Amino acid sequence: MGLDFGVVVHGGAGSPEDLSDGCKSACLAAFRILEAGGPALDAVVEACRALEDDGRFNAGSGSVLRIDGKTVEMDAAVMDSVGNLGMVMNIRGVKNPVAVARGVTRTPHVALAGRGAEAFAKKIGIAALHEVSVQALERHEKVSALLKEGRLGEINPLWKDIGPSFFSGLSCDTIGAVAVDGNGVFAVAASTGGAVPMLVGRVGDTPMIGCGFYAGPAGAVAATGIGEEIIRRMLAKKVYDGFCEDGYVQSECRDGIALFAADIPVGLIGISGKGYSVSSNRPMAHYAMVRES
Repeated sequence: MGLDFGVVVHGGAGSPEDLSDGCKSACLAAFRILEAGGPALDAVVEACRALEDDGRFNAGSGSVLRIDGKTVEMDAAVMDSVGNLGMVMNIRGVKNPVAVARGVTRTPHVALAGRGAEAFAKKIGIAALHEVSVQALERHEKVSALLKEGRLGEINPLWKDIGPSFFSGLSCDTIGAVAVDGNGVFAVAASTGGAVPMLVGRVGDTPMIGCGFYAGPAGAVAATGIGEEIIRRMLAKKVYDGFCEDGYVQSECRDGIALFAADIPVGLIGISGKGYSVSSNRPMAHYAMVRES
């Protein structure tokens, strides 16, 4: 048994499982591209674009506000197994950062940041983000209340030195998709509004190759969770290297989760020619659609 083609989508480590309907819609849009013979890269970009537009996930219109209460800075990345690679960091004012990352793959560069990324987005016709979603504003109100009470560690363990608990309603931190197309090409895309809470200018794992994402001839991996901890372990590349030998992703994703202490939220999705995996130490909205041979 193997995969002819397929796509897996996640809504972030800690995202309520009842948001899986959004992941399903994104998956369906991506799967239609694959069914029509389209490339895996187009499929994962379309999946992430749908979640950026959803408003309930921490990406695009659902992006969290930074700790100053007014700034929205987003990161995104795309990669496939035939050499396409694009990353954007700290980009503001665009509706679909993943589309900007896709645009970067058509330039001589692999990464753009800040104002340069914003100017590039405008040049290639990416729509502007005029306001964040109601869900994003509600999330910030909850964070502000905890900030005043000195309880930020209950949202993000990096902000407190005693036993944290992770609130699923606040922890939807990254969205991502992995896919394989009918030509055996693998791809990954990821997008985020960042962690909760975070300083202006902070960059997490999402746009860092080998940390939040990786794709190669053996498959594709997307990570989600506390970005700083994911970066320290170069998680996506470590998991990818693990299934290069036999193509079985399930055990490698489980082993990747096991690298983290129980109080550090983390999730992984992976796909290879032999199957796919969804693993997380928190609830995580997700959906998968595959066609097996």
